[in-house]
Amino acid sequence: MRLTRKRFCSALLAAYLLFSLYAAYCVFLKPRRPVAPRAGQRERQGRGEHAVLGTEEWNPWEVDEKNDLLQKSANSLQLSKEMKLQKDQADFRVQIWGKAAIGLYLWQHIFEGPLEPVDASAQWREGSVKAGKWFFSFITGPAVVPGYFSVETDNVVLVLNGREEGKISYATQWLQYAHTLVQTHKLQHVAVVLLGSEQCRNEWISPYLKNNGGFVDLLFVIYDSPGVNEEDIFQWPLGVAT
Repeated sequence: MRLTRKRFCSALLAAYLLFSLYAAYCVFLKPRRPVAPRAGQRERQGRGEHAVLGTEEWNPWEVDEKNDLLQKSANSLQLSKEMKLQKDQADFRVQIWGKAAIGLYLWQHIFEGPLEPVDASAQWREGSVKAGKWFFSFITGPAVVPGYFSVETDNVVLVLNGREEGKISYATQWLQYAHTLVQTHKLQHVAVVLLGSEQCRNEWISPYLKNNGGFVDLLFVIYDSPGVNEEDIFQWPLGVAT
């Protein structure tokens, strides 16, 4: 079922409202947890004797390492199966491309979505959640580059960093890539969550907005911006995001 612009905007506005309430709760109401004392590191007791066969040494932890690899493979396979099942049961699908640190906060703390692998240094991380008839998937990491991953839906939320000139240059590459997908009818709706300039200088993204002749349906800006109109440009509260 194709997602209408009205439903797409409604879903994002609902997430926006949820974020606002969560941020207010964390700042004003949530009690602070006392800092737990650091636990002492456990010492390994007893070293196994080395059995030498030819020039190779016996590794007493080799079995554990293999088991860890097998467990990670099993977890990845299970996640893929769950994502496919959720996707098949959903009527509306949205894919989130996280190309700014705020994307992790959005996914893990607002959507409360899982992320595999858990290793923060992994080149590729992904997850998915299903809410009613909506299926949201998330991808992030250095390996997520334009043209080198599967676009699994025609509705995308692009999380970008426009805080400084160098970041803006990288963000425009993603916007141009998304524009190409819209022109080739591979994408239907695009929303952007932008970590904006602290000086509120975000005019560079205006030409990409649909109301200005571009293709971006909705823009959520972290930090204030003179262009905020509560129609297609919204201020996304920073809250505890950083």
